[in-house]
Formats: sequence, C-alpha cells, structure tokens
Amino acid sequence: MNTKYIDLINQTFNFPQEEFKVDKGQLHFHGIDLMQLTKQYGAPLKFTYLPQISNNINRAKQWFRSAMEKHDYQGSYNYCYCTKSSHFKHVLDEALKNDIHIETSSAFDIDIVERLKSEGKINNDTYVLSNGFKRAQYITNIARLINNGHKNAIPIIDNYEEIDLLSKEIEGKFNIGIRIASEEEPKFEFYTSRLGIGYKNIVPFYKNQIANNAKVELKMLHFFINTGIRDNAYYWNELLKCLRVYTSLKKICPSLDSLNIGGGFPIKNSLAFDYDYEYLVDEIINQIKLTCEDEEVDVPHIFTEFGSFTVGESGGAIYEVLYQKQQNDREKWNMINSSFITTLPDTWAISKRFILLAVNRWQDSYERILLGGLTCDSDDYYNSEQHMNAIYLPKYHKEKPLYIGFFNTGAYQETIGGFGGLQHCLIPSPKHILIDRNADGNLTTKLFSEQQKSEDLLKILGYQKAHLPTIKEDAVEVTSEF
Repeated sequence: MNTKYIDLINQTFNFPQEEFKVDKGQLHFHGIDLMQLTKQYGAPLKFTYLPQISNNINRAKQWFRSAMEKHDYQGSYNYCYCTKSSHFKHVLDEALKNDIHIETSSAFDIDIVERLKSEGKINNDTYVLSNGFKRAQYITNIARLINNGHKNAIPIIDNYEEIDLLSKEIEGKFNIGIRIASEEEPKFEFYTSRLGIGYKNIVPFYKNQIANNAKVELKMLHFFINTGIRDNAYYWNELLKCLRVYTSLKKICPSLDSLNIGGGFPIKNSLAFDYDYEYLVDEIINQIKLTCEDEEVDVPHIFTEFGSFTVGESGGAIYEVLYQKQQNDREKWNMINSSFITTLPDTWAISKRFILLAVNRWQDSYERILLGGLTCDSDDYYNSEQHMNAIYLPKYHKEKPLYIGFFNTGAYQETIGGFGGLQHCLIPSPKHILIDRNADGNLTTKLFSEQQKSEDLLKILGYQKAHLPTIKEDAVEVTSEF
C-alpha cells in the first residue's frame, strides 16, 4: 500500500507544483529549503519571499496588456497596491520596483506616502487613490499631499460631505473620484455596501455638488464588491450596472476618463486551486469596451487595486509540532508551538484557508489529526484543510520532530494580529525573516524582527517604562544558498 505522506499528496493533487517540490523528504518553496531555513532560524518562524510580490504584479500587468491588445482597447492600465494588505516597508519597496501606484485607506497611509516620496520611491506622477471614510486627520493629510504638488493624488469620495471638507483645506482645483456603493450578494445581512454612494444617487450627486463646482474635477468612478472578481452572475451583473453609471456620467462629465474596477483577485489557498485569471481579465476588458461602444462614449483608463493578490503569496509560517494529545478514540490533537489566533488570525476570525503542508518527513506514513494552538482558548485550532476539513500529516513521533508550513499568508495577518503588540495569552509573535534573491539569483535571508520577549510585552502593559520595538531595521544580510 502507498501509505507515505508523499503518496497521499501525489494521489490527491497535481504535485509537485510551480512553487512546491520535495527533495529527500523535505519541502522546498520557490527553491527555498525550508528545513535549512528552520535549522538556521528556529521555529515558530514567519517569512516573506519578496520576489513573489514582483512576480504577481507582472503577471497581472501581462494579463491586462494582452487583453487590451486583443480587443484594441484604447485606454491605459494602472496597477495600484492596497497598502492595507501589508504596510511594511519591505513590501512597499519591492512592489514599487514595478512601476505601480498606491491606494490608501487612512490618515497614516499618507505619512507613508510622504516618506516614500522623500526616499525617491514614488513621485508626483504616482497615483495615490485615497479610499475609505475620511475623518479630519485623513482630510488634512490628503490636503497636505495635494497642496505640496502631488498632482495625481485623487481622493475617492465616500459620502456627501467629503467634497466640502476637502475644499476647505485644499488650495486650488483638485481631482476626485466617486465610489459606487455596490449591492451585496443575497446571502449578506444587508443589501448595500456601507462604502460609497448608491448607484441611483451618483448622477444627481454629480449634478448637485460637482458639475458647477469650479474647484473640483471628477476623474474616476470606483467599483468594488466584497466577494472579489468571480466568474458568476452576481459579479457580471454588478459590473454592468457600474458601466451603465459610468457611461451616463461620461455623457455629461467630459473630465471623467478613468474606471477603477477595484480588486479581489483571489490567491492560491489549496493545492487544488483553479482560477482562470486570463479569461476574467479578457472578459472584463471586452465588456467595458462593448458597453462604451453601445453608448458611444470613449473607453476609460482602467485602474485596479490588488492587495492580497500582490502580497499574499509571498508569506509563510513554520511551526513545530510539540506534542500529540489523544483526547478520545477518534481525535488526535497535534499541538503547535504557537497560536493560530495570534499568528494567523484569519483562520480564527473568518475561517480562512491557507495551504498547509508538512515541511519534513514526507517519506513517513501519515495520520488524520487536528491542529491546536497554545492559547487557553477553545477556538485556537485549525481544521479548514482541503481534505474535507480533515488534516493529514506524517505520524507524530516524539523522537522525530515534525515541522509544518502554512503558505500564502502574506496579506493582513500581521496587521490584524497586531504586529509588535500584545498577543492573546501573551503568546509571543514569532521571528520574521525576509528572503530575497541577489543579482546572481542566489537566495539571501535577513532577520526583520526577533521573536517577542517578555520585556517587550511588559513594557506595553505598563510594568516597565517604555516600549521599544524589537525590529532590526539595520539587520545584517546573510547570503545562503538553499
């Protein structure tokens, strides 16, 4: 019988895959020997593989470029990164190598934009699209950016008061966009998104507050739905409603020339993941062009805002299985040396799935188990795996350490988990490693942050005077060939 863990994976999925392969019973991810990484830095461990950020950006650019060439689409394409997915400097530095633009969500985002400008990473030609409900500080920061000459800063209007608030602080004329409040899927508890302005109200809003306002010029219509870009009737119906609004506005607003179709490209969450990105992009461009031709208006420049798609597949986490608890005849709990609630909070909050694979012992026999975290919380577990909610891993042996990896965890987990702050049950945040490739293509690793220590948490809690982050900004780079 084929009872080895590697046999299970080979028989269940098309394996190996582009980013995953096994060598001598150990898992490699994008050419990274994960066991060597674990031996060098220990576990629990989080890592970011920076080249994957650029890889995904350029994949999307190619899909849109091909679709526009195929359909003779006369507008341009602009890729924006949603900073809320991961605000870390190493993420922005990598993403901005690829001639992209930025979407912001809050006041402090603008401070990051200004820091990036001072470093020469972006300039006044970089589009900065400011979404979200804008409180006073956000308004002030957007105004400061525009007043300092950032001509391509475009606040996206979310409610009826924002134009007046912005006008009071911005000197001279400025460009804006309007966000459409899309209708949600029928399964949602509410009908319409809380963000933006309703479909039926946008043209009247333009006529009442923008058309005769000498200070404001409408440049962009913004469309986004929570479920993301999917090939289903709901998505296409919402997109066509958006296009009807765009063409109606365009006929009375010559300055309108851009359509932001938001984001929502999914990332790989299973070895069985199957998503036809190229088809979706091709059909979106086709539908936009056909609608504009029917209504006899020029096609818009296309903007997208990809957050998870940009950074998600760059991240990973490695844990060690500490112990196995046999709780009854059927349930075996493998206890990891960290917490899912604190290090992968989406597994707990929204039952999100990530790719889960053993890092070592692929030649060993396997067993069905449950995975538990260290906190004293009944919800600190993970079981949303691709095998019908069951998890299969190499059999636990006390004398043979087992390491497991979660992959494509790069979006939102640090922000939602409160990086550098308090963790549930004071379980420390893991060490975080940055992985890159040098000019010769060799892998390099750099320590970004140490695992939290007791004194870090005591400072936050007030037991010591000051809190000093443990981030190693000037860490020494170590070149390693994995």
